[in-house]
Amino acid sequence: MNLEDYKIIFVVLALIGVLLIATPALISVIHLPGIPGGAKFSELYLLGPNNIAGNYPSTIVVGQNYSVNVGVGNQLGSSAYYVLYVKFANQTDKMPNNALGTASILPPLYEYRFSIQNSKNWESLLTFSVSNFSISGNNSRINTLTLNGVNFNTDKLATLDLTSSTFKYQLLFELWIYNAQSNQIEFNSRYVLLQLNLSP
Repeated sequence: MNLEDYKIIFVVLALIGVLLIATPALISVIHLPGIPGGAKFSELYLLGPNNIAGNYPSTIVVGQNYSVNVGVGNQLGSSAYYVLYVKFANQTDKMPNNALGTASILPPLYEYRFSIQNSKNWESLLTFSVSNFSISGNNSRINTLTLNGVNFNTDKLATLDLTSSTFKYQLLFELWIYNAQSNQIEFNSRYVLLQLNLSP
């Protein structure tokens, strides 16, 4: 081999070395689909007894305590501050609209405020019960809903669902997040419903 051949080998090896050293810096600047860190989202979930996704309390009895675990996961790439609102609805109340990014207009009865580091989850037990329940014809009224030991005057009316012969109510969990740019808490387009059926 002559000196010219060694120069070519040296230049090729130098270029390979530069590419190997520069690749991590290029990946942080250039976003390519499929590279980890692409999807950023928050998750909201309910867990029933034994922390499983199932066996949720649905047919409830007045005066009896029930519980679910509510959880939030942060996959946003950085820490986030959340507010989780618990609302009470009947079958005619408007639910949040994810397509429009609008929350329910129902007033929150209970709220959780917390921050979560990236790739971490937060969970909390919610205990609830219904009292001061009355029926008049095909209508029922829940006057008091207790959430984690705190009584709320709900005065919520529901009409008998003839297909199931129950009065249908829902616990609505809405996830909100702090937006540092607007300096406001904003609806995160995440919500879950827990259907509550009361028999006459």
